[in-house]
Order: sequence, then structure tokens, then C-alpha cells
Amino acid sequence: MKFVDEALITVEAGKGGNGCMSFRREKFIPKGGPDGGDGGDGGSVYVEADAGLNTLVDYRFTRYYKSQNGESGRGSNCTGGKGEDLVLMVPVGTTVVDIDTDEVLADLTVIGQREKIAQGGFHGLGNTRYKSSVNRSPRQTTKGSPGELRNLRLELKVLADVGLLGLPNAGKSTLIRSVSSAKPKVADYPFTTLVPNLGVVRTEAHRSFVVADIPGIIEGAAKGAGLGIRFLKHLARNRVLLHLVDMAPWDDLTPAKAAQTAVAELTRFSATLAQQPRWLVLNKLDLLPEGEQDAACQQVLDALEWDGPVYKVSALNKMGLQKLVHDLQDFLDARVEAIAENPEILEQEGATRAVIDREARENLERLRAEQKAKKDDDDWDDDFDDDDYDVEVEWVR
Repeated sequence: MKFVDEALITVEAGKGGNGCMSFRREKFIPKGGPDGGDGGDGGSVYVEADAGLNTLVDYRFTRYYKSQNGESGRGSNCTGGKGEDLVLMVPVGTTVVDIDTDEVLADLTVIGQREKIAQGGFHGLGNTRYKSSVNRSPRQTTKGSPGELRNLRLELKVLADVGLLGLPNAGKSTLIRSVSSAKPKVADYPFTTLVPNLGVVRTEAHRSFVVADIPGIIEGAAKGAGLGIRFLKHLARNRVLLHLVDMAPWDDLTPAKAAQTAVAELTRFSATLAQQPRWLVLNKLDLLPEGEQDAACQQVLDALEWDGPVYKVSALNKMGLQKLVHDLQDFLDARVEAIAENPEILEQEGATRAVIDREARENLERLRAEQKAKKDDDDWDDDFDDDDYDVEVEWVR
């Protein structure tokens, strides 16, 4: 199944049913009075997080969704039926944004979470509602109000405990293959991974965590180079980031420069995200002579001015991975225990995630504005014709 992490759709809630104008007419009851019933409310549109989905591909082919209209009222004070609600199933980690207002309507982070994104129309009133002591035969009714119409952007950010950050060919896919049952494609050329891959790492019988293999980023990723925005946004929901550095690069880019590039792009994308827990993993050390390994690692640490956790591994030979995996499990378990003792931590994390999402959206909107301005300039250049300035004008009195 094709992985799709963004889709544009239009949703429309159902219209409310109209009120009915009716009068009771039965034998021997010549003036039975008004008995027109109200209409039914229109159906609303909801989104719900489904654990069985991991892509938004369905919303690439069907772009318009509408819930059921409410039925009109009928005589004998019969109320019209309510329109059926429409529930759109989306993967966990989906954010729903109103394109016209840039308002975040829903952020689905829990399985089964359901949020309303379009309100159904209100029902119309029948003429029975207008009966009074001075108006015994009312002929007033109201129509049902239309449902909300919204243009939406669905954005999927993969939910994982651990996210892998690094340039292409840093060994991210090899690492996830070595520690989990996931089998992403591995090859000796850049951009082998084109979509995120998730793997479950089991350390013990009842202890596990989820790791996300994010496609490699390149210089300029925060400005859209190499689809960098789409890749970087998947790091926003991780509990801890593993920054992988290729210690035996295939090109002329030094490990220190590669590490600085990845951190710089992460900071440009979201300064708040760059401050979240991040561990440094120096990979492919088995390809370096033993006498050069310490010096090469120190160059990377000095370039980043690093004072956090450091792990020297070889993902292919599984060297040093056991300690890394168990330390990650202990870190995540400690976080769960801290939240159990102090639930406010979860609220703080939610607020931090909201800041990261806002910074990412601002960065994306700025990028789109720059691209639009550049396109407008290019179009102006195409329409510009120097011959327009060579026209001779003759003034006649």
C-alpha cells in the first residue's frame, strides 16, 4: 500500500430539514389548529483515529465527503428524522487543518479519539411553533440551516517512541532492521528510504517500544529541498531522537559536517523540536581502523559541542546495539512512571507539541509564500516584453 502523509479534501455537513406548514383537518374537527412538525438536524462530520490505518491514500482518490441531510417535518406534529453523521477514519497521528483559516480542528493522537470537524445544520421549525393566543392559524415556518462546508488538509505525523535523524546513507534503515522485525529496503545509494517505516523493538517479554525510520534529510531540507518538510514533520511526535552519523561516508562530506548539517536543518524546521531529547549514535565504526576511531568520534563531538548521550555502534554487525536498545527502553519506562506520578508532565508535553506544530506550520507557510512569490516573478518575466517600450507615441492636438 502506498504511503501518503498529506491529503486535501472537502467536507460538507448535512443541511437541516425544513419545518412543515400543516393544519389538522379531520371529520367533525373543522378547526383543529396547526400541526406542522419540525425538520431534523443535519448530520455532522467527524474524524476518528483508527489503529488499523497507517496512510491517507484513500483520501487522495475521493476528495469530497458529505453527511446526510435532515428530513423535513410532516403533518400531525411529526418531526423529520435526523441526518446520519459521517465518520472519516484516519490513522493515529493525523492533524486536521482548515485551509481557509489555518485553524487546527483536530489532533488525533489516541486510538479511538473522535473529533467533530463540521457541524450539521439546525432543523427548521414547523408552524406549530408559532401558535399563540393571538395567532391561532400561523403560516410561518423556517427552513433548515445549511451545514458547515470546510476545505481541509489532513497531515499525518507518524507516532513512534524513537525517531531516527540523519543524512542519507547514515544507516537508519540498517539499524531498524537490526533491532526490530521491520524490513525496510537497504541499498548502497542515497534516498533508498522514501517513506517512513515503523518497527517494534522488543527488549523483554512485556517491554517494547516503536522506532520510526525517517527518510534522510539533506542541506536545505527545512526550505523544502528533497521534500525535507514532509520528512522532518514526522519527527515532531517522537519521545526521543536518535541522531545517526555515518563515520565512514561514501562522499567527501566529513562526519562532523554531516552532523552539523542535520542539526542545522532540524533547528531551522523547529527550534523547539531541536531542544527535545536527542541521543548521538556514531554508526559504521567497524569500517574505520581501530587507531582512528576515537579521533574521528572526538571530531564529531567537538563540532557539535556535544554533552549528551553518545553510542558507538555498527548497525550492520549489531555492535553496541544491545546497550543502546536497553537504555532507550529504560528511558521510556522512566518517562511513563514520571507521568503516572505527575500527570501534568503529559499536559506540558502536549503544549510543547503544539508549539512544534505551530513552528512547523509557520515554516511551511513561509516556504509556500516564497515559492508563490518566486513563481509570480517568473510569470512577470515571461509576460515582460521589451518591445512595449519601443512604441512611438504621437500627440495630436
